[in-house]
Amino acid sequence: MNKGLLSFLFLFIALFLGASYFTNSIQSPIINALNGIKSAYHSNIEFIENSIDKYLLQAKSISELNEKLDKFENNHLVMQELASEIDDLLKNNNSKLKISPEVELVRTISYESFGNLNRVWLEINEYNSSKIYGLTYKELVAGIVVEKNSKPLGILNSDVKSTYAVFVGNENAPGIASGNNNGTISINFIPAWYKIKVDDEVITSGLDNIFFKGLRVGKIISITKSQGYQNTIVRPYYNSNEPNYFHMIKRVK
Repeated sequence: MNKGLLSFLFLFIALFLGASYFTNSIQSPIINALNGIKSAYHSNIEFIENSIDKYLLQAKSISELNEKLDKFENNHLVMQELASEIDDLLKNNNSKLKISPEVELVRTISYESFGNLNRVWLEINEYNSSKIYGLTYKELVAGIVVEKNSKPLGILNSDVKSTYAVFVGNENAPGIASGNNNGTISINFIPAWYKIKVDDEVITSGLDNIFFKGLRVGKIISITKSQGYQNTIVRPYYNSNEPNYFHMIKRVK
C-alpha cells in the first residue's frame, strides 16, 4: 500500500472520529444502537435471573408446603383419634353431650366506613341475623360478627362493641373482654381473689357460646383494681392490618 493511500485512510478515520464526537447527527444513531444493545442485554440478564429466582422460589415453596402438609395430615390423624376416643367415652358413659362445632371461611367485602379500621362488611353464605358469631384469624381471636342493616358486620377486637367472655392467667380468672378503639383490649370484672399478673395470657372461656374455649386473645400489659374487681389492659395477638379472610364460628357445640 502506498503512502498516499495510507495517509488518506488515517485522515478519513480521524475525520470520522472527530465528526462522531462533535456531530449529533452521526453520534445519535451510534448511541441509540449501543443503548439498544445494552437494553437488550440487561433485559435478557434480568429475564434469566427472574427465571432462576422463580424456579428456586417455587422449589422452596413446594418443599415448605410439603412439610406443612405432612404436619397437617399428622395433626388431622391425631384429632381424628382423639375425636373417636371422646365419642367412645361419651357412648360408654351414656352421655347425651353432643359435640358438633361448625366453622366457615368468610371473606371481607370492605370497611364499614373510611377511617374506621375496626369494622368490616363480610360475605357470608348463610347468616342468621339473630345470633352473634365468633371471628378468628389463624387460631387467634379477631372479633365478633353482628347484624347491621340485615347484613353481617365484623367488629374487630379493638372496637368497643367487640365483647366476649375470657379466662385470664393460670387460674382461669373469668372476665369480659371489650375493645378500647386504640389497639388494645380491656378485660373487666375479674374477681379480686384471683391472682393475675402482667404478661399473663388471655384466652376465650367458651361460656358465651360465641367462641370455643382456649382460643388465644392476647397478653396483659397493665392491671388496676376497683370496687372488688380487677381490670386489665391487654395487647391482642391479632393484628388487623390485612383483614381479608376470617374463620367464623357458626356453632360451638
